[in-house]
Amino acid sequence: MSAPGANGHRLPSVDAVVRSEEGARAVVRFGHPATVAAVRETLAEWRAAKRAPADASLLAAAALERLAEAAAPSLRPVFNLTGTVLHTNLGRAPLGPAATTAAVAAMRGPVTLEFDLASGGRGERDDHVRALLSTLSGTADATAVNNNAAALLLALNSLALGREVVVSRGELIEIGGSFRLPEIMTRAGVHLIEVGTTNRTHLRDYAAAIGPATALVLKVHPSNYRIEGFTAAVPAHALAELTRARGLPLLHDLGSGVLIDLSRFGLPREPTVAEAVTQGADLVTFSGDKLLGGPQAGLIVGRGDLVAEINRNPLKRALRLDKIRLAALAATLALYRDPGRLAARLPALGLLTRPEQEIRAAAIRLAPVLQAAVGAAFSVEVVPCRSEIGSGALPVQTIPSAALAIASRRRGAGRTLLELARALRNLPMPVIGRFAAGRLLLDLRCLEDEPGFAANLAGIGTDPGDAA
Repeated sequence: MSAPGANGHRLPSVDAVVRSEEGARAVVRFGHPATVAAVRETLAEWRAAKRAPADASLLAAAALERLAEAAAPSLRPVFNLTGTVLHTNLGRAPLGPAATTAAVAAMRGPVTLEFDLASGGRGERDDHVRALLSTLSGTADATAVNNNAAALLLALNSLALGREVVVSRGELIEIGGSFRLPEIMTRAGVHLIEVGTTNRTHLRDYAAAIGPATALVLKVHPSNYRIEGFTAAVPAHALAELTRARGLPLLHDLGSGVLIDLSRFGLPREPTVAEAVTQGADLVTFSGDKLLGGPQAGLIVGRGDLVAEINRNPLKRALRLDKIRLAALAATLALYRDPGRLAARLPALGLLTRPEQEIRAAAIRLAPVLQAAVGAAFSVEVVPCRSEIGSGALPVQTIPSAALAIASRRRGAGRTLLELARALRNLPMPVIGRFAAGRLLLDLRCLEDEPGFAANLAGIGTDPGDAA
């Protein structure tokens, strides 16, 4: 039975639309209940708009499009042309073939997550990464949780619950998403004792603050900012001498954390986890998905007795890694056994060490393709730029790169630069750039699929006002 439209015409019935060829296709793809609901919603919209299609197939096609849009995943691959290699909002470090293969294998079926093949009994999930982490860091034991904030929270809650933790004011950082170290410490159930000032902290400040209620001393690597000028900070080795003399553990949060010296690859030097241990840290916490190049994880390495105490905390179960990320993490860590081939096997390191000349050559090849796609209202130019490492790692250090700079040739006619950026984000594979000095920059450091990028641009279209 048909339903009258607001303009007097009769719209097809729900049943007629569902039984049409397009409607049947929607039922096969999305199921009968979802198709009926989408048809009813589409009918209501068309009735309100006073539309009256001649046949049910047109309305069914609209309902099918509605269903397809609703079913499209919101977590989508993108072209990261922001110039930030380890972009927190875009998923940080890309995983290499070894990690993705291991993760897929873990997804597909049962694995020895907590099963000991030798004994036939229960095993420990940390065993899949413990030996690798301990060897690479030079420590007695190791454990892994969801991310570095979780690692720090778990360590503090396990070793200092209800007691005091001494930390420099200059190291009370705020990390992405407005998560602040003092708030994490409060949630961990410890009492924060701030020492020194924002720009200068001395060893005597720590010594004066340590008392009977002190559980440990925390040193935090200020990975997402730098204080310059009239500054003073206590070196880790000096702080370790003090904590050993007072019988307290030193917990060093490295933030990003690296397992090898990056300067061998021509990158700015960052203190390694092994160096933090050598300098006297009893525990070190760091991330898995930043400079390490693995999946999201928080890693804790150090003294066996302290790690064992952390693993006895009931919170460990709430913060532990699943089998997929454990598999990817173990595969990533295994790559560090062969540092000489690491840049070729670890995508994050490969992108960070990509030669500027190679990036510029790609920009020169793609400039005319992009120019044709965006139209005459915009100019496209190959320009030098600086890429950021990202995710709080080496915040004041940048890497030379090359970008395609898009500028508007005129004002008040055709698509604006903001509209063009939106159109790029709406492509089948969204293109994410950044604005600088009134231009839209597409930094090509992280572009590995040139043909795919070029083909993707065909969907951008041109605004009628873009014509020359």
